[in-house]
Amino acid sequence: MAAPVPLRSDFDTEALRALAKGSRNPAQTRRLLALSAIYAGGSRSDAAKIGGVGLQTVRDWVVAFNAQGPDGLIDGKAPGARPRLNAAQREALRVLVEQGPTPAAHGVVRWRLVDLSQILFEDHGVSISEQTLSRVLRTMGYRKLSARPRHHAQNPQAADAFKKLSPPA
Repeated sequence: MAAPVPLRSDFDTEALRALAKGSRNPAQTRRLLALSAIYAGGSRSDAAKIGGVGLQTVRDWVVAFNAQGPDGLIDGKAPGARPRLNAAQREALRVLVEQGPTPAAHGVVRWRLVDLSQILFEDHGVSISEQTLSRVLRTMGYRKLSARPRHHAQNPQAADAFKKLSPPA
């Protein structure tokens, strides 16, 4: 059996309990109390029982505590999936949206998400769903705008004449 990973020497049981008392993070508090049991002379098994975890998890806590101190015992945010589009592809998308479609070349008079995703696949080899593309465009500052429909034979002067005006006061 391998020797346990030693704890840092710049903390002790009282310091860890004081940090646990002042912590607002319940997971960090539980981990600090488990490590304080090790500082007090308890076994790693006792610390695992206090923390409600296995021995491997206690070892991971010790390694994180040794590397980053008490802040290493706070759960970090998961990095998530890597973005589908890199910076160059986002820039190409921005240029494409700013220029707008050329009806002769693109076959459309306004961009749709399906058109943009198809162009990204053809030009850059990136397969991206319409929902993801919509999210990407929204983070780039673009919004879905559509023109208000208007009848082709609408007469603006007739509409102004039809409007009712309040009688003068």
